[in-house]
Amino acid sequence: MKQQLIYSLLGFMFGTGLIIAGMTDPNKVINFLDITGHWDPSLAFVMIGALMVFGLGYHFIVKRMIKPYGQECFNLPTKTKPDVKLVIGSCLFGIGWGIAGICPGPAMVNLTLFDAKISGFIIMMLIGMKLTQLVNKRIS
Repeated sequence: MKQQLIYSLLGFMFGTGLIIAGMTDPNKVINFLDITGHWDPSLAFVMIGALMVFGLGYHFIVKRMIKPYGQECFNLPTKTKPDVKLVIGSCLFGIGWGIAGICPGPAMVNLTLFDAKISGFIIMMLIGMKLTQLVNKRIS
């Protein structure tokens, strides 16, 4: 129960941070991606700030941990080089982000607005995730 409460609190903090930073507004994200038009660099500062917080947290907290909170051990990737699946997935993610102006984290926050576009995005995202599972099963 304590672990669920902590995870819920962290999720709430993450969502609140996305709202404060403006990352839940698809128009702001699209303007950030429009480097040849009406470019809005404000999200770059959000990302730089997030990297700074992560870097300090990683250096002073995560690096010194024997195991992660609530888990038996760290689950680190075994692959050290990008493969075709990673590149294709990254490209699809980027294309979707550029078209919709939103990615999964902010989309989940925006579900509270009951916006049909966001709901459609979530449905298509879930369909894409399921298709990925089916393709991976066929490939393996």
